[in-house]
Amino acid sequence: MLCYLDEIAALLFLSTPATYLHNIWFAAGILSSFRRILQHFHTTAEDYTVIFTSGCTAALKLIAESFPWIPEGTKQPSSRFCYLTDSHTSVVGMRGITAQMNVLSVPIKPKEILLAKSRLPAEEQNCTTPHLFSYPAQSNFSGTKYPLSWIQNIKSGKLCPIKIPGKWFVLLDAASYVSSSPLDLGVHQADFIPISFYKIFGFPTGLGALLVNNRIAPLLRKTYFGGGTAAAYLAGEDFYFPRKSIAERFEDGTVSFLDIIALKHGFDVLEKLTERSLGRIILHYSSGMEKIKQHTFALAHYTYAALSNLKYANGAPVVRIYSDTDFSNPDVQGPIINFNVLDENGDVLGFSQVDSMASLHNIHVRTGCFCNTGACQMHLDISNEDIQRNLQAGHVCGDNIDLVDGRPTGSVRISFGYMSSFEDAQTFLNFIIATRLSKSDSEIPLQTVTKPMTESVPDDHLSFNNADKLSPVLQISDRDLRNISSEAKTTGRWQPLEPEAESIRAAVSETAVPTCRKGDKPITIAKIYLYPIKSCSAFEVTEWPVGNQGLLYDRNWMVVNPNGVCMTQKQEPRLCLVNPSIDLKQKIMVIQAEGVDPISVPLEDNTGKEAVICESKVCSHRVKTYDCGERVAGWLSTFLGRPCRLIRQSSDVKSKSHQKNTKGLSCATNISLSLVNEAQYLLINVASILQLKEHISARLKEPLEIEELIRRFRANIVVSAPESFEEEEWAEISIGALQFQVVGPCSRCQIICIDQQSGERNKEILQSLSAARGRKTNFGIYLMNQPLLSSFSDILSVGSQVLPVLKENTEIQPPTSSEEKCSG
Repeated sequence: MLCYLDEIAALLFLSTPATYLHNIWFAAGILSSFRRILQHFHTTAEDYTVIFTSGCTAALKLIAESFPWIPEGTKQPSSRFCYLTDSHTSVVGMRGITAQMNVLSVPIKPKEILLAKSRLPAEEQNCTTPHLFSYPAQSNFSGTKYPLSWIQNIKSGKLCPIKIPGKWFVLLDAASYVSSSPLDLGVHQADFIPISFYKIFGFPTGLGALLVNNRIAPLLRKTYFGGGTAAAYLAGEDFYFPRKSIAERFEDGTVSFLDIIALKHGFDVLEKLTERSLGRIILHYSSGMEKIKQHTFALAHYTYAALSNLKYANGAPVVRIYSDTDFSNPDVQGPIINFNVLDENGDVLGFSQVDSMASLHNIHVRTGCFCNTGACQMHLDISNEDIQRNLQAGHVCGDNIDLVDGRPTGSVRISFGYMSSFEDAQTFLNFIIATRLSKSDSEIPLQTVTKPMTESVPDDHLSFNNADKLSPVLQISDRDLRNISSEAKTTGRWQPLEPEAESIRAAVSETAVPTCRKGDKPITIAKIYLYPIKSCSAFEVTEWPVGNQGLLYDRNWMVVNPNGVCMTQKQEPRLCLVNPSIDLKQKIMVIQAEGVDPISVPLEDNTGKEAVICESKVCSHRVKTYDCGERVAGWLSTFLGRPCRLIRQSSDVKSKSHQKNTKGLSCATNISLSLVNEAQYLLINVASILQLKEHISARLKEPLEIEELIRRFRANIVVSAPESFEEEEWAEISIGALQFQVVGPCSRCQIICIDQQSGERNKEILQSLSAARGRKTNFGIYLMNQPLLSSFSDILSVGSQVLPVLKENTEIQPPTSSEEKCSG
């Protein structure tokens, strides 16, 4: 059996009588999970072997390393690795391993495989050279379902990805497909099927599997052998004999057997949900996954039809949907909708802005290219040259640079899962209507907008026309959808929740040259703020020392939950009511809040004493910190009404713990940061605030005071410049002996919707900013300090003159992130 059963046997042997029965149950649970996996995919251990991996990516890497490739330069015809261009990064990445083995990789476009129907000549079909073709059962980008019939047609030679003699094996990437559709391996016998259990159940993470057809299993090669995979080996000689079974041979080390036990319960819950919640509506389908397939597709079809019908007053569409189908057939389209939001002129709104607005409505969306560059290029018409040009402009996979030269670098995706409901679909549609259409248009009932897509049918019946065509219309009423969703409610979040994106990579402007500003009025510093505790209230000063990390003591502390995760105003708005202040003479930080007595924290770093050093994360950066003790932890927990602690960045490791390579700075060394997310300083302009205030006041019942609006943007330096938004044309600034490099604009998120005096939210603020800035949510610029020439700190003072140097190219780079950069 599987190699981890040896460890379970050891547990049974060592256990006491009191735990013996429990460990028997433990072993039985693993065996039950193993059987349930095979049962779920309608196959048996006679046909398939289950190899547990850390996820789909690990399974794909295993295939690339162990497939019996025949390299170039041998007497035999060489192997080929072919993959559909609409494939996940982890599939395309297999070519890195095949290249090292001197095996050629061939990308195949979807339309090319659809046309490749000619059979090889009979004399060439006898060649035994193994080739591998990989394609996704369902595109994770658009939800397009590629025919499962390709499996048998390719293996039999009826369908040739490329005309080359040899024997074809098929890798079916089923990770996206099996999350909402049934897969019968008794009918569609692919050779390799990598899956992710997280995408099926939402738990556990870090556990996947590779299902290997037993007909190819003996041909797989294994070079590395880890713990538990060797039947025998010699340490002093090159002798190794593998274990007999394929699973034992390829599961290096100890697999996550505690999570494997949980799989049985996941399958049990999935079965009960589909029997109870969906069976009343779709009575004539026996398979639980078939019910999920129909349920999720009905929601996707409803949402697709509604989005397609949304128009501006001038008739322009509100969204551009990227799809290969018309969402009329669940056999060719999965429950994924990929799109970009447009403005009235047809220009794309950056996906970062859409993500920020969606978060205000408690909606989680996925943005970018979704680890599928091929599909992204195909649907968004992005050339290879565009990809390389965008990289030079600072855009990389996973960041939030959503527009380059006005063209989108990615899109927005929503996915429906088995727990998604009709209310979720309407919540999303109402969000689009509320944020994009005028007030009069947004008052149109949603049923009116979506009326063209529905036809009434009996309550317990779902019918589809010929499944081989893309034209049939789903016959399902709103009442059916409401019945489905009434017993499968969620909280308005799309499934699966995927981790949100990585930290920003601000692009530095092009080479700066001295250029005359508009007018000759001087620019001065109007206000200076520091934020000693990340995401807490501002501390206003008239002058303050500057160090190599920014303003002295700015964001040196942060509040964390019991798991050590940083808390911000996004999760806890009441943090803005915590008021820290610094007393340089007494060398203390005083923390105050209404209703509780003040508490003080020493400024001296007590790292060398009895401090507990720990490692934390700030926007993906690892930082060394230490805990500030029980007294202040109790004070914060009492005020916020939830367990939390105060930690501080450790000064003895600052220079190594949180550094950032900042392109364009004159220094060749890394820039050291405090607990800020990205840059040392954030600068805003009073003139820009005044112009924005006029726009916001026209949309709000009660206009905001200028001071309140300034505090919402949580800047370090507030300048008084003659022209609004002229700061976006600056490349560098000088203030006395201090020199600062502009490293990009600040893209705002929901933090600006929080009143910094009360902690109350107002969604209209971010929406007003988006409207005022013409489809963007940029406000303010990031600054990095050039290295200080003197050994002592310089002083930044209110009233000091600011001397900017303009950029030669005044076009502003795209926003860098949907994460709040100044709340920290």
